[in-house]
Amino acid sequence: MNALITYFFRFFLFLILQIFIFNQLELGFGIYFLICPLFVMLLPFEINVYLMLSIAFLMGGIIDVFSNTYGLHASALLFFAYLRPFVFKLFSPREGYDSLKKPSVKDQGHLWFFSTFGLLLIIYLLYFFILEAFSLEGLFLILQKTILSFILTYLLSLFLHIFLIIRPKKI
Repeated sequence: MNALITYFFRFFLFLILQIFIFNQLELGFGIYFLICPLFVMLLPFEINVYLMLSIAFLMGGIIDVFSNTYGLHASALLFFAYLRPFVFKLFSPREGYDSLKKPSVKDQGHLWFFSTFGLLLIIYLLYFFILEAFSLEGLFLILQKTILSFILTYLLSLFLHIFLIIRPKKI
């Protein structure tokens, strides 16, 4: 029950941060801070795939309503959630994932987190920006947005993950 409350709180925290703070930032060069994939990434290993897809669609749909993006976030988060099990299987340890551990830097290590979240995030952003442009005509601009947004979003996600989600040890 405690874990359910934690994920419920995180869901709304990520929504509030994305809608009211990161969607309002204008950095130029088409850079976006999209932190919602981090929420989907941090869902437990053993979560039902249909539940994960539903959560991703709900989160993306709510962001779309507040951002007037007509399904862009919902589609991209749904794609991220769909690919998550395949990427996790690609980077799984030889003995498999421990059901007591979570997909986090603390439990899986930074190299695993960078590999899995980095690959998922770059695919997510590429899909997001191709869908936003709705053509491959400005491919250089799409790649520029993807790379710059990836660097800043990954660093921000890592910061949020370490300082907000992983609680520091009490002394």
